[in-house]
Amino acid sequence: MANLKTWIRAARLRTVLLSFSGVLLGGFLAVSVGLSAGSGALTIVFCALTAILLQILCNFANDYGDFKSGVDGANRVGPQREMQSGEITEKGMQKAIVFSALLCLLSGGTLIFLCARLTWQELAVFAALGIGAVLAAMLYTLGKHPYGYRGLGDLYCFLFFGWAAVAGTFYLATKVLDFSVLLPASAMGFLSNAVLNINNMRDYENDKASGKNSLVVKLGQKKAFIYHCLLIVGAFLCLTVYLVLKHAPVYSYMFLLLFLLFFKDLKAIKSTKPELLDPFLGRQVKHSFLVVVVFGMLLII
Repeated sequence: MANLKTWIRAARLRTVLLSFSGVLLGGFLAVSVGLSAGSGALTIVFCALTAILLQILCNFANDYGDFKSGVDGANRVGPQREMQSGEITEKGMQKAIVFSALLCLLSGGTLIFLCARLTWQELAVFAALGIGAVLAAMLYTLGKHPYGYRGLGDLYCFLFFGWAAVAGTFYLATKVLDFSVLLPASAMGFLSNAVLNINNMRDYENDKASGKNSLVVKLGQKKAFIYHCLLIVGAFLCLTVYLVLKHAPVYSYMFLLLFLLFFKDLKAIKSTKPELLDPFLGRQVKHSFLVVVVFGMLLII
């Protein structure tokens, strides 16, 4: 039976910070316009918990799906997965996936039925989104036709870790419908896709040989790097345009200095062999979190 440390590794906590970042950004945006009276703060807490649980569910499902499909074979680069190493059995991971999915539904249900104080129409919309998020987390690599094997993982990442996490948190915490929030939400989606892109650039050779047609496999390494550059530039551009639309004070643009961190990484990624890219995945997560914190703090002071 797998021990706690094994399950923590399988949860891949470095990616959990990324899912939390989207909710945090939505929270900062909500604070900047005023939280919903009485329930806004608690709503943000449950948004964060639900997002983290969804990320863990996705990671467990990916571990299981890639192992069953043969993608996690002897030629895989990057950190060894727990099913690949034999430390977690198929039955053990199946139970973990079911348990994680139930926790997601419980947390999400608490969020929309008890915390957010929604109308019945709003409840129907967010319940559908929540169920869709759980299914999308599992079907990325599970099922007969996993969409992650068809180059659609980036779309899922953008919609759920960008738009849903940021705009969803903002609306649930404020009850304000502001379409300009889609700009920072898109920025978070781009930064999340950048993490996925590094992961897929690292796994390019193995994914290609295993029939996992990620977007990087479809594009090739050179175009994937150009795509990566566009994601980073797009994220900073979206955040900047949002500040312009909101007539933010000049000091709010100081977050742009963080672009230097990403630029340094871009130069290094370009000259690094794909199989050695794993450290940049963690750096992308940490730098994305830093952008959220700095942008958000400058927004609310």
